[in-house]
Amino acid sequence: MIKVHVFISGLVQGVFYRSWTQETAQFLGLSGWVKNSPDGQVEAIFVGDKEKVEKMLKFLYQGPPASSVEEVEIVEKEGVEVDPFEGRFEIHYG
Repeated sequence: MIKVHVFISGLVQGVFYRSWTQETAQFLGLSGWVKNSPDGQVEAIFVGDKEKVEKMLKFLYQGPPASSVEEVEIVEKEGVEVDPFEGRFEIHYG
């Protein structure tokens, strides 16, 4: 199991990117969270099976129809033995 911390830039706020990310992560069986950053990016953490996390990273470039993703920056990637989010994927506000 791995944990990946990412920042997504481009037209990603105000286009349902967070809710799309939550739905996609839950569909893949990942846990973690997603939130808007003050600088206009979206920040997220994903935890789960390596193959599923890698698939999620590819999906992040696509995003919902109204989005336009410029970059997905991985700022941390590490192996984990225990899911710190206990299977939940949440949208964080503020």
